[in-house]
Amino acid sequence: MKKLYNASFLYLIIGLSVGVFFREYTKLNGFTGITALKTVHPHLLTLGFLFFFILTLASKSLKFYESKNFNKWYIVYNIGLIWTGATMLVRGILQVNGADFKGLNHIAGTGHLVLGVALIWFMIILKDSLGFSKGKSQ
Repeated sequence: MKKLYNASFLYLIIGLSVGVFFREYTKLNGFTGITALKTVHPHLLTLGFLFFFILTLASKSLKFYESKNFNKWYIVYNIGLIWTGATMLVRGILQVNGADFKGLNHIAGTGHLVLGVALIWFMIILKDSLGFSKGKSQ
């Protein structure tokens, strides 16, 4: 499905860009400590690029995108991932600048919660597409 491929490709570009930004921004500011910026790159590459890449490969055979809830799920998942990544990015920038706002940690946690709910929701959609919810045993 083209939508899944496009999401995968977009998260690849964003994830790699954030990785370069992390390296260059901390180097430019002479920052050597631990920052939330370090975790944004792997979050976007794993939960964005790799997740949607795998879904792209599996979509033809599993047909989970035919679910009536797929488009709603897709929107919720992307909101959760963008929310998580954005708040982690902002918190990391603030940490490098010495102006950390601890409340962003909880806001990012809420983004993780949305992602967790979306992942469980996807597993339910997948179960239905595999026919497991129709009483078939395999």
